[in-house]
Amino acid sequence: MTDMIKTNDTAGQAVRLPRHIAIIMDGNGRWATRRGLPRTAGHKAGAETFRRIATYCKNIGIQYLTVYAFSTENWKRSADEVGAIMALLKKYLLEAVDTMERDHIRLHFLGDMSPISPELRALARETDEITEHLSIDDFQANVCLNYGGRDEILRAVRQFAADCAAGERTPEELDDALFSSYLDTRGIPDPDLIIRPSGELRLSNFLLWQCAYSEFYFTDALWPDFDEAELDRAIAAYQKRDRRFGGVKK
Repeated sequence: MTDMIKTNDTAGQAVRLPRHIAIIMDGNGRWATRRGLPRTAGHKAGAETFRRIATYCKNIGIQYLTVYAFSTENWKRSADEVGAIMALLKKYLLEAVDTMERDHIRLHFLGDMSPISPELRALARETDEITEHLSIDDFQANVCLNYGGRDEILRAVRQFAADCAAGERTPEELDDALFSSYLDTRGIPDPDLIIRPSGELRLSNFLLWQCAYSEFYFTDALWPDFDEAELDRAIAAYQKRDRRFGGVKK
């Protein structure tokens, strides 16, 4: 851990790390294009960056890391590129099945998994089963796959409406906490810090409900170039933010 994220506040107390960091893994294609490589090479490099950053988050004491791996809109890309992303995911899942228990890493998928291949869905279920046997205090990586914030909200609304129609719920019951329990992220705290590499300044349909009071950090670094030092800078920027959640600091 670097000195940058071990700084103290004015009272001499250790500055709190974000409990939950979310990252939009953007810039893989541009990284490859600038090097005269196929876009698939960028996704491979980006997958290695995810592995390295997840390990670093675990080692410095972050409890949750959520990454935007494949959006509901990414199906518009070429079949070759989509196929390469899914092949990388399969490779990662096979490795995760073998190492999750040893490394005490919980793995969970967010998004509508129904369009994903049966083989990948089966591997995802296997990681879920392993996760259930690990301690809730272990580091958890959440991978957003075929995920979109609007799609997540619509799926939650439909399920709540179905429960109301079945007599299990009433519209009057609905509040923030109950609605959150219908989302893919149920049981996971909202992200404290959302990071977007690649110089883009937008959320791109990522965690739209959950980001209400998140802090944001944008960097020009493309995702394959994003490293531990860049994460340290993001955390240091977060530690300087005055988080009031709509209230007034006393």
